[in-house]
Amino acid sequence: MLAYSTYSEAGGVGKTSTAANLAVAHARAGLKPLVVPLDPQDGNLSRLFGVDDQRTEPVDNIVRHMIRRPKGDFDDLVRSAEGVDIVPEHNMLSDLAEYLRREKEQAEAMGEAFGMHAQLLRVLREAGVPEKYDVLICDPPATEGPHLYNAIHATRSLAIPVEPTAKGRAAVEGLESLVAGLEDQLEVEVGVLAAIPMGFKNTRDQRQILDQIEYPVPEIIGERASLMEGCWMEQCSAFKYVREFRDRQRDYEIETLAQFDRIARHLEQDVGLEAPNPPEPGNLTHEVMSI
Repeated sequence: MLAYSTYSEAGGVGKTSTAANLAVAHARAGLKPLVVPLDPQDGNLSRLFGVDDQRTEPVDNIVRHMIRRPKGDFDDLVRSAEGVDIVPEHNMLSDLAEYLRREKEQAEAMGEAFGMHAQLLRVLREAGVPEKYDVLICDPPATEGPHLYNAIHATRSLAIPVEPTAKGRAAVEGLESLVAGLEDQLEVEVGVLAAIPMGFKNTRDQRQILDQIEYPVPEIIGERASLMEGCWMEQCSAFKYVREFRDRQRDYEIETLAQFDRIARHLEQDVGLEAPNPPEPGNLTHEVMSI
């Protein structure tokens, strides 16, 4: 199983859009992806895919499962869009740290162990996610805390959208110490599968910054603000937006879709996962295999 979290300390770099488009790229190749977004803020992955309609309602959600108070089966949480299964975010995520702390205190009072940062992994394993899915993607917030720690504990690997600026370089440089700290704190090994530069304009300064990235860089994605804004407006991936909402296909946008396809293949190959029906990169007429 391929499992990774999309993470960047820098906000506004396209972390959630990257997670969504890579998930669709995996599905286009005949794989079965599950996305577990953990961002408590509005404008999250559930919103992008249009499955956030119950986030304010008193319904079962991922937080209840993480604190051992589920109202139903894990499978009942799952919604689907564009061939991707998603566990929608819920407003209870805003207080995840407090919920986990209370549960830990109650468990310890009963003489039980409760790892605050291992609860998402527990939920996914108990639900049989590694057996049911080919790909797991977590999309935590950029800030450190239980959302991020649970995501990394569950996936053990990162895909990092990178802003090709001095700020982005500082975020990447800080990532090494962050990963080392997480490995010590969580007692797991954390790998970086890829750095994905976003918004590249091919300036000299940007080229110098990219040359300093020590992680694998499978693709460099250019400035695509209009495309990504369109995705949020229509609540869909870039693949669906170009196919259904653009009045004409633009070569540079087709190339961006091809890049997401190629990045997905890179990530799959890193763990020896073979996609059964990979498309020609960027091919919008490709038929997705039913699983």
